Amino acid sequence: MKFIKTLLAGAAIASLNLAAGSAMAQIKVGVTVSATGPAASLGIPEKNTIALMPKTIGGKTVEYIVLDDASDTTKAVANTRRLITEDKVDVVLGSTTTPNSLAMIDAVSEASVPMISMAASARIVEPVDAKKRWVFKTPQNDIMMSLAIATHMADNGIRKVGFIGFADAYGEGWFQEFTKAAGLKGIQIVASERYARADTSVTAQVLKLMAAQPDAVLVAGSGTPAALPAKALKERGFTGKQYQTHGVANNDFLRVGGKDVDGTILPSGPVLVADQLPAKHPLKKSASDYVAKYEAAYGKGSVSTFGAHAWDAGLLMTAAVPVALKKAQPGTPEFRVALRDAIEQVKELPGAHGIFNMSATDHLGLDQRARVMVTIDNGAWKYLP
Repeated sequence: MKFIKTLLAGAAIASLNLAAGSAMAQIKVGVTVSATGPAASLGIPEKNTIALMPKTIGGKTVEYIVLDDASDTTKAVANTRRLITEDKVDVVLGSTTTPNSLAMIDAVSEASVPMISMAASARIVEPVDAKKRWVFKTPQNDIMMSLAIATHMADNGIRKVGFIGFADAYGEGWFQEFTKAAGLKGIQIVASERYARADTSVTAQVLKLMAAQPDAVLVAGSGTPAALPAKALKERGFTGKQYQTHGVANNDFLRVGGKDVDGTILPSGPVLVADQLPAKHPLKKSASDYVAKYEAAYGKGSVSTFGAHAWDAGLLMTAAVPVALKKAQPGTPEFRVALRDAIEQVKELPGAHGIFNMSATDHLGLDQRARVMVTIDNGAWKYLP
């Protein structure tokens, strides 16, 4: 009888140890995206994409804990702290917008948890200091896209430009970077205006822009709120060229903008026009693979460049996990450090938007292969060779 009790006790302990081992082996991924609020048209495809990410990596199961920050900076920080302190995540993916992502940096750096942002501003990862060494991002930098716009403008005889952007870190970041790019191409910015993401009218700003008589106007906004200046410019009879940033590269922008955004020109990640890319384009296969997976799940024509930023965040994580597992187990501080180090060492990783080559001084890792120029033609995206 004593032998049986001992045997049963041993079995119980073994079972507990196995359960503890299983919990330790599970990789926890915390996600905060803007699935509601002004940035919802960006955050929803990102949230949808999380559901397509692998459920096992390196032989370990993966749990995704997805929270909505409602396009609110305070909520994004609260979500991040909850994911770190309560859910004990190994990595944070998010958030959708630049202001939210910038606000999250303190939380992840204090806890030594790696973060991969889906927002655009270079300030999220530059310079790589004691805090930002924990932060990576997947969207193309503003300067890369600004230079693409300025080059297209110069090549098409545009010399005077009006600028209108969000009155936040996204708009200010774009103004700074586009000012540099415009200067390099001999383009003068003759007027600069701002508006809030939740504004319902920009008539006053548009009248000031038009009074400066620019050859073209650049709208530095993202998602559906970026359609507001475009529509106002058309209503007021502006006949010059309209440019937008890669922050509008989704079908919701086309729906809200309608005919008023036809002819708009913008830089974008290759995934937006994957089916139109030349066969030899280095992103043709990887971009098309993401499009196929997303549309199989959510329907033909549903794909968005913003979902692709989330997909690339998942690819970086997936590439880094097996390397980190050689040094530590999930759920430990050692694993989080090893995961950060492994992300920083990713080389020649083809994503939906570009080829990633990370380094200790570059936590984006993209080059000019990560952008193409497109226009809106009869309510559809058209590749500009």
